[in-house]
Amino acid sequence: MLKAIQGTWFEFRHHSTVEGKYWNPICRHFSEAQWEEKVAEIASLGMKYIVLLCSSLVEEDCAESYFRTDIYPQAEMPCQDPLETLLTAADRYGISVFVSCGFYGNWRHPADNWANPEVQRRAFCAMEQMVENYGSHSSFYGWYLPDEAGINGYFDEDFIRYINIYAARGRELLPGSKLLIAPYGTNLLKADDTYVGQLEKIDADIIAYQDEVGVRKSTPEQTAAYYEALKHAHDRAGRSALWADMELFAFEGEVYRSALVPADIHRIERQLASISPYVETVLCYQYMGLMNRPGTRAFCGHPDSLTLYEDYRRLLGMKG
Repeated sequence: MLKAIQGTWFEFRHHSTVEGKYWNPICRHFSEAQWEEKVAEIASLGMKYIVLLCSSLVEEDCAESYFRTDIYPQAEMPCQDPLETLLTAADRYGISVFVSCGFYGNWRHPADNWANPEVQRRAFCAMEQMVENYGSHSSFYGWYLPDEAGINGYFDEDFIRYINIYAARGRELLPGSKLLIAPYGTNLLKADDTYVGQLEKIDADIIAYQDEVGVRKSTPEQTAAYYEALKHAHDRAGRSALWADMELFAFEGEVYRSALVPADIHRIERQLASISPYVETVLCYQYMGLMNRPGTRAFCGHPDSLTLYEDYRRLLGMKG
C-alpha cells in the first residue's frame, strides 16, 4: 500500500540560482498572505511536516537571514519576518516545522561547516535567537541540519560528531525538540554491522534518506532494496527513525546545472511503491516550485506544477 507524502521541504529562497529558476524570482516578492497560502496548500494535501531548508543562506560574497537576527542582514523581501509567518501559519494548520540551524557558513562547503568553530558560534547564536523569538509557537517541532553528508559506504565520523553536538544544543535550548538529517549516498551505503554501529552513535531522532531518483543516481526500481536494507539496520540499532526524502523533481537539462521541474506522477507513484513498505514517513523535496494548487494566489514554479498537484490528489483518491 502506498504511503501518502506526510511532509515537504520549504524555502524562502532556493540555494541554487539555476535550479530555482522557476520560483526564486517570484517568491522573492511574496507577501505574508502568499506565504501563508503556500502553507495552506501543503496542509490541503494532508501533509503534517515542513522542513525549513535554511533560516539563513551564505554564499561566497553575500549572506542573508529570514528571521529577526543580528547575525546576517535581513533578506530584502516584502514579508518582514518570514520565519514568524511560516510558524504562525503552521500553528493554524497543525503542521510541525523542523527549523534549519545550518548553512551558517558557505552552503557549498558542508564539511567545513561541520568543524569550523566560527560557523558553529553563529549557528548556536541563531538557534538561541530563534528559540527566544519563536519558541512559543506550537509548530516549532525541532531542528534540521542542512549541511548534508554523502554516505560513501559509511558516515563520515566528523559528520557524526557534528550531528551530536548540534542535537545536544538543540534539545538544551528547546527541550523535547527533534533533530532531523537527510543525507545522500543512499545508493552507496553499506548497511552492515559497521553501519549499525554508526547508527547506534548518531543522536538524530530522524534520518530521512534521499532516494536520489531526481538527481538520476537511482531508479525507483532500485530504491526498494536500499530501504529494505536500511530498515533492517535501523531496527537493529533501535535509535533513529527511518524516513525517506523522496525527490519530486526532474532536471530540465543537465543534472545540477539546469532548472528543477516537476516529475510526472507515474514516476512518483513508482517511487512511493518502492519505499512505502520500509519507511515510517515519506517527506518530499519539495512542494515549493514543484506543486501549486490551481487558482492559488501564491503561484510559484513551473506550469506543470499545477498538473502535479492535481495528479497527486487523484493518486490519493481526493475529490473536489
